[in-house]
Amino acid sequence: MSLTPTELQSYLSALISGELKLSTMIWGPPGVGKSSVVAQVASRHGLEFVDVRLSQLAPTDLRGLPVPEADGQGGGVSKWYPPEFLPRAGHGVLFLDEVNMAPPTMQGMAQQLILDRRVGSYELPEGWFVWAAGNRKEDRASVFDMPAPLANRFLHLSVRADFDAWRAYALSRGLHEHVIAFLTFRPELLHRLDPSQPAWPSPRAWEMAAQLHRAGLDASPAIGDAAGAEFSAFVRLYEQLPDLGHVLQGRGTGLRLPDEPSVRYAAVVGLAARAATADEAFHAFTWLADSAGPEWLQLYVATLVSKFQAIGQLADLAELVGRDPRLADLVQQTLTLTEG
Repeated sequence: MSLTPTELQSYLSALISGELKLSTMIWGPPGVGKSSVVAQVASRHGLEFVDVRLSQLAPTDLRGLPVPEADGQGGGVSKWYPPEFLPRAGHGVLFLDEVNMAPPTMQGMAQQLILDRRVGSYELPEGWFVWAAGNRKEDRASVFDMPAPLANRFLHLSVRADFDAWRAYALSRGLHEHVIAFLTFRPELLHRLDPSQPAWPSPRAWEMAAQLHRAGLDASPAIGDAAGAEFSAFVRLYEQLPDLGHVLQGRGTGLRLPDEPSVRYAAVVGLAARAATADEAFHAFTWLADSAGPEWLQLYVATLVSKFQAIGQLADLAELVGRDPRLADLVQQTLTLTEG
């Protein structure tokens, strides 16, 4: 079952709402955001989140250590003392990450926890879900085959990179507008695995690239030389943009939207990313309505709606809908497509 990150969030949320404590395995390429989705779902439902990287553990790290029982009778009995990172009470998600990068002996130990919800003398509290994640063989990750008995204990979900879901996340996190605009123009570069290179584009890598770019540094160390060169060329196009600040303030009269498509992407997404209030968003809309075709208006509204939804600015979105019938229609179209 292949899902976008947004669909994966909905699926995992449904498991929590239904109290379905079925062990779940999430497959996907490196950098697509598997662990971050799980952490967000746990946080949204008020659950604790324990992230265990199985590939970095030895079997004794999970089972614990045998300690002689001081019974005073010399019976030679020992107890297993479990590690402190395993939960003792409460409600949460125990997330076994990199499960198929762990060697077979470690996977066998994890199988006890997944199947029986216990390992050694430790027993997982009733209020906890057990979810896991791993990379696929085709991603050239250093993985071991998952034993059939272990695989058969899981629900199996596959997550793929999705630009719309990433854009909403990027807008909510305030990632640099240059990165969001570039990937709107070149969405196929959101995730492009290149096992022959140490750096390549992925949702995780683009978030690092945005931090580098904001600091005035080259983004190539995060996303690779090829994508970095394209991004740098795109950023230079911003020199051709009209003053977006004037547009947002309602002083865009006389300013012209450039004809070059890549520059238009930069302007339209830049306006949506910068609009902080309903007034600024409306000024940008009316300027674009006079300067661009319907496809650019749709792109602006789709980006704006995604942003306002992501940051919880729904009151501004509701106010915008009542200002102009054209804007109301575009917002409704966007919401319909999102719900569909």
